[in-house]
Amino acid sequence: MPELPDVTVYVECLRHRVIGRELHRVRITSPFLLRTFEPPVESLEGRRVRAVTRLGKRIVLEFEGDLFAVIHLMIAGRFRWIELPTAAPSDGRRPAGRSKIELARFEFDHGVLVLTEASQKKRASLHAVAHRDQLSALAPAGLDVLTCTPDQFRDRLLAENRTLKRALTTPRLFDGIGNAYSDEILHAARLSPTQLTRNLDTSEIDRLHRAAAGTLARWIATLRSEFELDRGPGRFPGPGEITAFRPDFGVHGKFGKPCPICGTKVQRIVYAENECNYCPVCQTNGKVLADRSLSRLLKDDWPATVEEWE
Repeated sequence: MPELPDVTVYVECLRHRVIGRELHRVRITSPFLLRTFEPPVESLEGRRVRAVTRLGKRIVLEFEGDLFAVIHLMIAGRFRWIELPTAAPSDGRRPAGRSKIELARFEFDHGVLVLTEASQKKRASLHAVAHRDQLSALAPAGLDVLTCTPDQFRDRLLAENRTLKRALTTPRLFDGIGNAYSDEILHAARLSPTQLTRNLDTSEIDRLHRAAAGTLARWIATLRSEFELDRGPGRFPGPGEITAFRPDFGVHGKFGKPCPICGTKVQRIVYAENECNYCPVCQTNGKVLADRSLSRLLKDDWPATVEEWE
């Protein structure tokens, strides 16, 4: 699932390409994508984009007339940008080059924004929203770890007695953190993913706060540089370039590979559709967390479905 650093890249790339541009047509090709009927999605057509922003892990296109398109990519949703003339429709009904994984396309005079989802489970969503105050219904209201104070972080962390993994990835607690970056944050903080929040001492909470802010800020900077956003409009991410499995990650997606700090093989907990990666030396005092022994804990405090990671 694209998380805060990935969504930031999409937002900045889109700002350079669509702000001030008129949306000529919206084509919805998947019946599972559109989650609203009022206002009709066609009401966005003929309006210029005023802003592109982030709402948690959602991307918001703001149009003239106080109308909004709110897109949640979930796990497999991705954007593609096609410049004209290759984006031009081949006829009046079927767009050129439409793939089987395409969910929708937003046609502008200079290019097309294509929404895809390479999964049989169609989880990505599009909400058409009228009036800014209605956006609050879609806002998860999580705390922004990049801007919050240490006291605000501590209060939010201790609001519920959860495992650290679940606390970091709960959208109403913290903003924009999902499965991948929670692994990286906990590894940087040298804390166990199954440690309960209210068992942490003050120094551990401070360490977690620094790790969360530092990890996200570092990866935002890394991705901005990778896609050349620090030098202008940048390069729009291509297929496979927005991913939860990056070569420079410390532990996420690195099961069986050496920890970059101590060299110990990275271990994992697998539950339902989710996976948690950690270093047993750096994070759990040498203990390997067996899935079977944790089954009761995970049943109570681990997301059973991908939707719970929103």
